[in-house]
Amino acid sequence: MREPLAATPFIAGVDEAGRGPLAGPVVTAAVVLPEGFECDFLDDSKKLTAEQRETAERIIKASAEFAVVTVSHEKIDAINILNATLAGMQLALERLPKPPRAALIDGNRIPPLAPVPCSPIIKGDATYASIAAASILAKVERDRIMVEYGAEYPQYGFERHFGYSTPEHFAAIREHGPCPIHRRSFEPVRTMVLQPCLSLGI
Repeated sequence: MREPLAATPFIAGVDEAGRGPLAGPVVTAAVVLPEGFECDFLDDSKKLTAEQRETAERIIKASAEFAVVTVSHEKIDAINILNATLAGMQLALERLPKPPRAALIDGNRIPPLAPVPCSPIIKGDATYASIAAASILAKVERDRIMVEYGAEYPQYGFERHFGYSTPEHFAAIREHGPCPIHRRSFEPVRTMVLQPCLSLGI
C-alpha cells in the first residue's frame, strides 16, 4: 500500500490538464486543502479511473478552496501552450477565495506574475496532495469539455481520445481536415491548414 501524499495546509497546489492534445483547451486548477483533510484517496489524476476522478472531484469541491480556469485553443495558438498554461495557472491562483500562503506548481516553471510565492515541483502530482487534487479537478473539467465537443463534432471522436494524438484522431483529421477547436499552431494541424491538399503520412 502506497504512502499518502504529503499534506500542505494553507498552501495551494496547481496543475493543468491538456498541454499535449491537438485540440481543445488547456485547463488549470488551484486547490487549497483544509487542515486535517483525508488524503489517502488522492493520486496523480492519470493513475485514477474516470469514476475515481469524478468521486474525488466531488469530495475536493465539497471541502477545499479551489479555482478552475479554462484557456481556449485560440489563446494557445496566440501565445503558445507554455505561456497559455502559465497564464491559466496564474489566473487560477488569483481566483482562489482567499490568497494562500504560497503555491506548489507541478512542473519546472512557475507563472512569472503569480500573486503568491511559488515553487516548481517536478512530478508534484505524485508527491503533494494539493497538486494531485488540482490535477484531478483540471482533468475532470477538461474531459467534460471534450465530451461536449464530441457531441458537437461527432466525426472526430473527442469523447474517446479527448483531442490527443491517437490513430483514430489522426485518421479523422486526414478524412475531415481540422475542425474549429483544433490548435492551428500544433503539428500536424498547422501543416494541414497551410497545405490543405497535402497528404500527410500520419
